[in-house]
Amino acid sequence: MPREHIKSTNSAAVTNNSEEDEEVESKTSPMSYKDRRREAHTQAEQKRRDAIKKGYDTLQELVPTCQQPDVSGYKLSKATVLQKSIDYIQYLQMQKKKQEEERNALRKEVIALTIMQTNYEQIVKAQQSQPGHMETRVSDEVKFSVFQAIMDQLFSTFSAVSVNNFHELSAGVCSWLEDCCKPQTLKDTVFQVLRRHNTQMRGQ
Repeated sequence: MPREHIKSTNSAAVTNNSEEDEEVESKTSPMSYKDRRREAHTQAEQKRRDAIKKGYDTLQELVPTCQQPDVSGYKLSKATVLQKSIDYIQYLQMQKKKQEEERNALRKEVIALTIMQTNYEQIVKAQQSQPGHMETRVSDEVKFSVFQAIMDQLFSTFSAVSVNNFHELSAGVCSWLEDCCKPQTLKDTVFQVLRRHNTQMRGQ
C-alpha cells in the first residue's frame, strides 16, 4: 500500500475519533467545552474582583484618613483610597525618620550625661580624699541663696528695659547687656553679693 494512502487513512481515523469523542462528551456533559471554559473564566474573574475589593476594604480599615467619608458624602472611590493610603504611608515614613532622629539625639544626650556623671564622681572622690573637706564644703542651700541674690540684682537692673514694642525691647536689651553684663560688672556684682552674704552669716 502506498505511504500517502496510509497517512490519509490515519488522519481520517484521528478526525473521526475526535468527532466521536466530542459527540460522546456533548451527550454525557450538560455543558459544552466552550461553556465550561467561559464559566471557568467568569469564576476566575470574579475571584480576582473579590480579591481587589477585599484589598480596598482592608486599606479603608487600616488607613485612618480613609475611614472618613468623602466631602460629597459618597463612598470613597478606589483612586481616592489609593491616594490617601499613599499619603498615610509617606506620613508614617516621616514620623519614623523623626523618631529615629530623636532617638539618636537622646542617645547622644545619654552619652554626654554619662560622661558628666563620671567627671563629677571623680571630682567628689578628689574632694573626699582631701583632709577637712567637710568643714570647707559649701552646702547646696548656700549656693542657691548666692545664685538667687545675683539673679535678683540683675533682674532689678533689667526692669529699666522698655517692653512696649520689639524695637524698644531689642534696643533696651543691648544697652542693658553693655551696662550690666560686662565681665567686670558681673564680677563686682558677685563680690557684692558674697560680701553681703558673709555679713549675714556672721550676724547669725
